[in-house]
Amino acid sequence: MKRLYIFAFFVFLISCKTEDSKPEKAENKEDVSLLEPKEVLAEDSLSVAVYNFDGLEPLLNKKDDKTYIINFWATWCKPCIKELPYFEKINAEYKNKKVEVILVSMDFPKMYKSHLIPFIEKRGLQSRVVALDDPKQNTWIPKVNEDWSGAIPATLIYNKDKREFYERSFEYEELENTVQQFLK
Repeated sequence: MKRLYIFAFFVFLISCKTEDSKPEKAENKEDVSLLEPKEVLAEDSLSVAVYNFDGLEPLLNKKDDKTYIINFWATWCKPCIKELPYFEKINAEYKNKKVEVILVSMDFPKMYKSHLIPFIEKRGLQSRVVALDDPKQNTWIPKVNEDWSGAIPATLIYNKDKREFYERSFEYEELENTVQQFLK
């Protein structure tokens, strides 16, 4: 099963555009270190920023007083979909405890408007959703975690004091216990 995810992931990366963007501007005043996305998908009141890895990397290395939960997922990944409600619940229950959930979609770029945006709308996702479109996986996967095979679901949880990477899916209780360890 893991080989299937790895294969699907590499097919995804090969199908991505190979153009490089040169992000230069901050997305907003709160995220001064976050670079401008390659594009922003917008449907009604919903928007999803699409980044190459250089644009996404600042989200993986913040040094403020929050705990970040970065979940790599895709709409075509069944274990990813199963665990998404757990991340949404953590986002809702721990928002006031300086915990931020960021869902990094690994969907194929051609699926953004036909699958990703409708999925977000249908499920009413409240966590921040961004898309990663960068075919240079051999470069950026080890920057996320040197032991990551590239399979999803995968989750990075970190704060200024601690950093852990999980290449597996979570049940809610496991996820909540893990998050609580970061808040101690």
